[in-house]
Amino acid sequence: MERYSKVIVCALIICMVVRKGEGQLRQNFYASSCPNVENIVRDSIVRKLSETFVTVPATLRLFFHDCFVEGCDASVLIASPSNDAEKDAPDNLTLAGDGFDTVNKAKLAVEAQCPNTVSCADILAIAARDVVFLVGGPAYNVELGRRDGLVSEASRVAGNLPEPESNLSQLNSMFASHNLSQTDMIALSGAHTIGFSHCDRVANRIYSNPIDPTLDPNYAQQLIQACPRDVDPSIAINMDPETPQNFDNVYFENLVAGKGLFTSDQVLFTNPASQPTVLDFARNGADFNGAFITAMTKLGRVGVKTRNRGEIRTDCSRFNS
Repeated sequence: MERYSKVIVCALIICMVVRKGEGQLRQNFYASSCPNVENIVRDSIVRKLSETFVTVPATLRLFFHDCFVEGCDASVLIASPSNDAEKDAPDNLTLAGDGFDTVNKAKLAVEAQCPNTVSCADILAIAARDVVFLVGGPAYNVELGRRDGLVSEASRVAGNLPEPESNLSQLNSMFASHNLSQTDMIALSGAHTIGFSHCDRVANRIYSNPIDPTLDPNYAQQLIQACPRDVDPSIAINMDPETPQNFDNVYFENLVAGKGLFTSDQVLFTNPASQPTVLDFARNGADFNGAFITAMTKLGRVGVKTRNRGEIRTDCSRFNS
């Protein structure tokens, strides 16, 4: 009886391992079903980038926002006639339309050659990699095999995305909930080297009394000139005031110089627990690039749907049924 029980236990363990392995992402997932998918997506993005640079930060931010709510399943792309989908949540209203347009155009191009084969979630993951590479960032292989999610609700967004005022503990806790380390979090924050935000997100730092002392005084004055008190709060400002259209490690050099736009940026340098990593990335772009690749790969695994847990949408903005 004991021997029989051991056999049953071993069989269950094997089944669990096989079942877990079935859902793993992998590179070259579409090698036989759509072998040219990455070139198709890249060509589409190059055309979109020729129209506007906003393609880059908009697409990268879209990927992050998608993965942190419901997992990397393209749920943020769903458009609801009643305005209650994920993209309609207050924290997502600033997602630039060019990010959505980038994915939708790439999806149309892929569907023309490989209908009903490649998920919107995978196209977004490829696009996030490509926009970084096209402006000087590192190249890396993307794990694929995601399916598109079946749920997209605005009510599920609140509290699941970092805020401009987040402190290090809050950032670490949020990222750790997705199996991302402090180093991953700092590396992903480096995406702000090509990002932009809006004046209402920094007003509390430049119009407090006194001005936030962690801000470089000259940079604070630049922000005040760009964002006077009566300015339209939607006016965009670069998150990297030095090289806003290059993916590089200058973001970290800016933090060392007191030029982090958000409190959640600058705290990465002012907090002794994270400062050594910021200094390393500021001094060594290769270290940053390597950490960014690792972090993006781990981010792309968050909450993925595979097999019958999702679908392959024919239109990224709608569920199939």
